[in-house]
Amino acid sequence: MAKVRTEDIIKEFNLELVSGEEGIHRPITTSDISRPGLEIAGFFHYYPAERVQLLGRTEVKFTEMLMAGERKYRMKQLCTDATPCIIVTGGMEVPEELIEVSEQHSVPVLRTPMKTTGFSSRLTYFLENKLAPTTAVHGVLVEIFGVGVLITGQSGVGKSETALALIERGHRLVADDCVEIRQVDMDRLVGTPPPLLEHLLEIRGLGIINVMTLFGAGAVRPHKRITLTIHLEFWDGEKQYDRLGLDEETIKIFDTEITKLTIPVRPGRNLAVIIEVAAMNFRLKRMGMNAAKQFADRLSDIMTEEEKAQFD
Repeated sequence: MAKVRTEDIIKEFNLELVSGEEGIHRPITTSDISRPGLEIAGFFHYYPAERVQLLGRTEVKFTEMLMAGERKYRMKQLCTDATPCIIVTGGMEVPEELIEVSEQHSVPVLRTPMKTTGFSSRLTYFLENKLAPTTAVHGVLVEIFGVGVLITGQSGVGKSETALALIERGHRLVADDCVEIRQVDMDRLVGTPPPLLEHLLEIRGLGIINVMTLFGAGAVRPHKRITLTIHLEFWDGEKQYDRLGLDEETIKIFDTEITKLTIPVRPGRNLAVIIEVAAMNFRLKRMGMNAAKQFADRLSDIMTEEEKAQFD
């Protein structure tokens, strides 16, 4: 099933449908947009027919210079079975020949009063978000001091309870139980909740609670970029856990590497405070302040001084 159809951008940008109404259910498969200036000039060898076609003032004015027969022929070549739609910007008059052939081939011709550059940017952003690769992860996504933290772990480890404690401390919930992740850029992952679970949090023994109703609109947000992953696991006495923080582990989601921390869970550990501090420490590292590295450097300096003293 297509993620985006022509009718979706008509609704999103309130576009005027000029002709070709039968084709408004055509799928849009790429976020790339084409301005077919060369094609209108007669060069159709590399025509990207699968893209949304954008006609601005330059393209429309050029068509007015063509003879009626040539203009109709080139408009017909623009309207292929793969073309999702043709959009005329700036409120320009649509060429009669384009209206005629678009009706014949059921290619929607739309119009917007927006200027070409601004509309192109908004449409590209919309399509990139809608067409981005998407996956679903079992976990909780919260915003802590501006950092999007994805909390994962097996069922019953305490992810939702930890999220509730973080919300009580003033942080914000994005999604609980299921996090839908989209790769909107090569290094940018954005998490959102499924519509059914938006603003909801499940606490075992208590049931489902509505976070926005209980804590207010400031306790939730609809989406957040994910920059840190924290994996909760039951304490394993035989496993060696990182005690300095020098070894940085990462996890790959699509093509993006995300910093991953593993936190063992056992009675007496305040996970909300630990995760809160982990988010603050992550921010400091991104600003160039690494406490673990500073400690290692100081330790190395002390050892070097002691070695020198032995030989003096």
